[in-house]
Amino acid sequence: MKEDNFQEPYNDLMSDIIKKHAEEGGMDNLPGKGKPLSPDYFSGDTLQHFQRIAKDAGYKPHWLILQQEIREDVHLLADFYKADITLDLEKRLEKINEKVYKYNRICPRPMQKGHVSLDTIKNVLKRSE
Repeated sequence: MKEDNFQEPYNDLMSDIIKKHAEEGGMDNLPGKGKPLSPDYFSGDTLQHFQRIAKDAGYKPHWLILQQEIREDVHLLADFYKADITLDLEKRLEKINEKVYKYNRICPRPMQKGHVSLDTIKNVLKRSE
């Protein structure tokens, strides 16, 4: 019996896109072009290397953005509670907790948070006094 070794040709889509972009002149005026890379970029493991480059480029992971949103939402809700504006308090807590749930699914395990309750809001108010 004859074995069929037909394989599709490998197509590296990202390389094709980058090559086309370079041919159109998209790589001509990049900041740092022609300058040597810092030796720091060659130290550490691949993940550390990626994180350093991403940080230098201003990238912020989605879980950090969510963390900041949750913090702002909790402080805003605490301000409302302090001003005795309790309309839709439960709905607002529910929306914050949906963000907390989403945050906990994508953040590093040691940084996971518990759900937000009325006690959490009262503790925020105590700390701010």
